[in-house]
Amino acid sequence: MNWDQIQGQWKQFKGEALQNWGRLTNDDMDHAEGDQEKLEGIIQERYGKSKEEAHREVEDWISKREPH
Repeated sequence: MNWDQIQGQWKQFKGEALQNWGRLTNDDMDHAEGDQEKLEGIIQERYGKSKEEAHREVEDWISKREPH
């Protein structure tokens, strides 16, 4: 998968993101609006990760997603 596919189906994928990053909330997912950089920023904030760590985690998560 790529981020464009996830962004286009964000409502379906945001539940999976919440399961993967348990500290995130529905409000966080709504704020991210399917934007990868916004999601990475929220992960940085909630988990105290560097920009690079958050980016790596999101890229890893994307690579494991199946199309809906």
